[in-house]
Amino acid sequence: MTIVESRVGTQGQPRRDDGVGAVLLQVDDLHVQFETSRGAIRAVEGVNFSVDRGEVVAIVGESGSGKSVTALSIMRLLPRLTGRTQGRITFDGRNLLDLPDEEMRKLRGRDISMIFQEPMTSLNPILTIGLQIIEPLTIHLGMNEAQAKARAVELLQLVGIPDAAGRLDQYPHQFSGGMRQRVMIAIGLACNPKLVIADEPTTALDVTIQAQILELMKDLSRKLNIALIIITHNLGVVARYADRVIVMYAARVAEQGPAEAVFHRPRHPYTMGLLRSVPRLDRPRGTKLETIEGLVPNLAHATPGCRFAPRCPFRIDICATEPELQLTDTGGTARCHRHAEIAAGQIAWARSGSEVPNATVLSTQPLLSVRGLTKHFTVRTGFGAKKATVRAVENVNFDIYPGETVGLVGESGCGKTTVGRMILHLETPTDGEITFEGTDLVEASEAQLKAVRRKIQVIFQDPYSSLNPRMTVGQIIGEPLGVYKLAKSRSLADQRVEELLGQVGLRPEMTARYPHQLSGGQRQRVGIARALAMEPSFIVCDEAVSALDVSIQGQIINLLEDLQQRLGLSYLFIAHDLAVVRHISMRVIVMYFGRIMEVADRDALYREALHPYTKVLLDAAPIPDPTIEKSRAPRLIKGELPSHLAPPTGCVFNTRCPMASEECRVTIPVLEEKRPGHFAACIKI
Repeated sequence: MTIVESRVGTQGQPRRDDGVGAVLLQVDDLHVQFETSRGAIRAVEGVNFSVDRGEVVAIVGESGSGKSVTALSIMRLLPRLTGRTQGRITFDGRNLLDLPDEEMRKLRGRDISMIFQEPMTSLNPILTIGLQIIEPLTIHLGMNEAQAKARAVELLQLVGIPDAAGRLDQYPHQFSGGMRQRVMIAIGLACNPKLVIADEPTTALDVTIQAQILELMKDLSRKLNIALIIITHNLGVVARYADRVIVMYAARVAEQGPAEAVFHRPRHPYTMGLLRSVPRLDRPRGTKLETIEGLVPNLAHATPGCRFAPRCPFRIDICATEPELQLTDTGGTARCHRHAEIAAGQIAWARSGSEVPNATVLSTQPLLSVRGLTKHFTVRTGFGAKKATVRAVENVNFDIYPGETVGLVGESGCGKTTVGRMILHLETPTDGEITFEGTDLVEASEAQLKAVRRKIQVIFQDPYSSLNPRMTVGQIIGEPLGVYKLAKSRSLADQRVEELLGQVGLRPEMTARYPHQLSGGQRQRVGIARALAMEPSFIVCDEAVSALDVSIQGQIINLLEDLQQRLGLSYLFIAHDLAVVRHISMRVIVMYFGRIMEVADRDALYREALHPYTKVLLDAAPIPDPTIEKSRAPRLIKGELPSHLAPPTGCVFNTRCPMASEECRVTIPVLEEKRPGHFAACIKI
């Protein structure tokens, strides 16, 4: 039985047609096709769904499944020359696909806004942050300059940016990745739209700011009856905030239903595979991450039948025919011939994860040693203003041993990436020492640095800005092979490039594509393949898996662990996903406002954190289970993140710490060993 599920509410009941809960957005039989030199790519096929006023709907699925294209279709932002859209998109009673361009421009930004996945490519690099927030306020709401500026300051404060008034005159490159994302969210919320489409809105955010932003967005959704579509691969976020979940696979809706039903009673094998791929803080760590084997099908040459069948452990002969969306026992829908057997418990996805090998430190001598590392930046607070000093990193000390993974966590702007950039010699330390295999990187000559750079590689946070837009994927990955003469011939280099693409879950035909022709997750995988091409001994992973969907994330983490076991690699793993950090790291360093707050063995830190800041981070981390999440009160960190231009005296965390006393406001705590191997910088412990 085929059904049009878009008219079914979160519990399988018909929706109201007016007032609160009435349908605001209706997508009917949406098809999107792109014309390319390699033929037509069917990016979205036959998608149907609707969104009520005040409802939070999450769209999940692997990179390239059609999530972002669906959102861009609603916004009418697809390329005119190559994009072909069919179907009907009804917003507030009007078909968006039939609107003249001028009418659509009036809707876009005011009634419908979008928070894009990559803020660096969405923000204008030559305009100040203030101008970019003020623009929609003056165009759509008719505010004067003073009103718009006051509203811009208010919006920056809402999204957790300190010293909001002072930062209006700064440019995007002066913000960290997480802060740029917060600016994008502020712009999206500026005009109090009826519908907000958030495409990976929290990918670059740490867990505390993520919680604040999503609580803010959900609160606005409830108070102002704003509908919210969240496109994400973070299933913890989906569990905490979504009313309804749409799972997409290979351009089609695979499953749709109430959040609780999708998480606890999935009726499509793909949904089941996604849920088992996620590392969870509420479960013990002991096996490799479960993954969905294989790759998403090539949409330029889609085969008939169920598109998930080549990767599905439950496929049978009938799967050679295309399944239709069918109503399931949960009140949702699933595109699977065997959904009734799944509901009856007759088939289940057996665990296949193998035991994680015991971590092996290969030497008693550190591979990398950091001592007294300090970085101060000189900035201007506004046009013509005096210069000020930002203490980005202050007296950081740690060692990383051969074969070891050290996790580095903390809020956006805490100095994590700056530490990584100084190790890579992309920033010059103000003070301190960095020693790698006996070489002082701070004082090293150009010849010494060239030799070291092959051994130290990086996977950057922002894949778009770190890949050359004028080079193909094959050229990007193959370039270091030629520079360091790692391949004896062109054919061997091409073979090695294809091998590296396969390791990170990309097809060989990707070699001919340019970065702008890839999804965000695919671009991140290219960055990882490039780092692996150098056969390094140490990799700085700066949010290396933050842009990846959960199934590919699991594959990459398992790959990094396998490479570590085979090649003795060491990693500095910078991330804000605490579950991922726990899974891959052996030791964890927690930073706040440029200083180290806590260092401990992974198991000791997650079992019983000592520092109040670490406890806050762990409390804020979402768990991919709606029952658990919706029974927890929002655990938001109190107080505002202090300004780097006016840092607090004493302990840098005292302005937000629930345990702070007058002594904490005057005494800078020293990082001390509170328990064997467990260090913390807190005078209250």
